[in-house]
Amino acid sequence: MARPRTPILSRAGVTRAALAIIDADGIDGLSTRRLAEELGVRAPSLYNHFTGKDDILDAVADLVIEDVDIAVFAARPWDEALRVWARSYRAALVAHPNIVPFMARGPGLRPSGLRLADAVYGALTEAGWPRSQATRIGAMMRYLVTGSALGSFARGFTEDAAVYARDYPHLDQAHLLAGHSSAVDDGAFELGLESMLDSLVRLYPRVRLTGR
Repeated sequence: MARPRTPILSRAGVTRAALAIIDADGIDGLSTRRLAEELGVRAPSLYNHFTGKDDILDAVADLVIEDVDIAVFAARPWDEALRVWARSYRAALVAHPNIVPFMARGPGLRPSGLRLADAVYGALTEAGWPRSQATRIGAMMRYLVTGSALGSFARGFTEDAAVYARDYPHLDQAHLLAGHSSAVDDGAFELGLESMLDSLVRLYPRVRLTGR
């Protein structure tokens, strides 16, 4: 059988190629023309699988979080499960930071995003949290995770000590932060996560008693 002149496309293959472009050059670097060139096809071929760039971005976002651990909600108490899930979710986003601004808009109709939201909300309501509180907790946790993955706090400071020496005396060590970005950024996330969970664990008995 003769080989096809045009590479055979699959939705999964196109999605992986789009993610590679976004990882390298950001969302603005992705276009259907460039994606088609990377895949060795003409741009109209992509429309057999996607309706346009936003549809491709939705698929990429789903791909990024499809391995986030949501099975933990069926295996552990709600607070322990939230901890494992949040770490897994953040790890997935930190590995692909250029797609995070798009994902920060919310799950929309993305299946993986909706499964994630359903798992978190379901675990909280089944544990006895009121629906309104479960919604707020889910939102709060997503703010923490996506916010921490949007960019590095530590690498936001220049390594030139002279910038801070005269006018910003309390930032006399800021030039050292970039060299410790993992410790600073990961530590900040863990501090925020543990602070939130500690507060929720203390609040939980009252919520169970009063229903609010």
